[in-house]
Amino acid sequence: MTTLIEAQYLPSIAYFAALRPAKKIILEKYEHYEKQTYRNRCYINTVHGRETLIVPLTAKHGKVPVAEVRIDHSQKWLNNHWRTLRSAYGKAPFFEHYSHDLEKVLFKKQEFLYDLNCDLLSMCLKWLNWDVSVEASLSYDPAPDQPISDLRSVINPKKAVNLSRFYHPARYYQVFGNTFAENLSLVDLIFCEGPKAAAIVQLSTTAK
Repeated sequence: MTTLIEAQYLPSIAYFAALRPAKKIILEKYEHYEKQTYRNRCYINTVHGRETLIVPLTAKHGKVPVAEVRIDHSQKWLNNHWRTLRSAYGKAPFFEHYSHDLEKVLFKKQEFLYDLNCDLLSMCLKWLNWDVSVEASLSYDPAPDQPISDLRSVINPKKAVNLSRFYHPARYYQVFGNTFAENLSLVDLIFCEGPKAAAIVQLSTTAK
């Protein structure tokens, strides 16, 4: 199966559950940027509960291809994100094992959001040990032909009802609290469960 999907920032477990059947992933490079989506934000678990990390963007990103959307590095978002991640997961069982990969990608200080998200996706796929090819779209196709599975904008914080199509939360160990927090960024699962993460993503595509 080939899946067409947008590049997201530190994608959620549902994102990877949706991609699990794919043998090839096509990342949408020519869509217009959509605000208030996972393209520039993710959710993690902290001592205060679910927290949103948002990558700030420059003002000029309306109606331009997503690959041209620039990150606003005048804001101290990188240090803030890294400090929040270390505070949330510094004592997680696998933080020290995986955190160097994440730090290296984040502090490359990519100019464009799309490039950062592509690097993060590659990192996550390596963590999961998935054998899947990834390539960029060559143009914008509003209605791609079969057998391409079009999942663009399906995994959206404003469209949570869509998740039940392919995501059924499988519980795993989390650092904070007794209440399980569903569908956080994959980093929550990786830092907490390490090599078991791929199996838990698989369970999340089938568990009822």
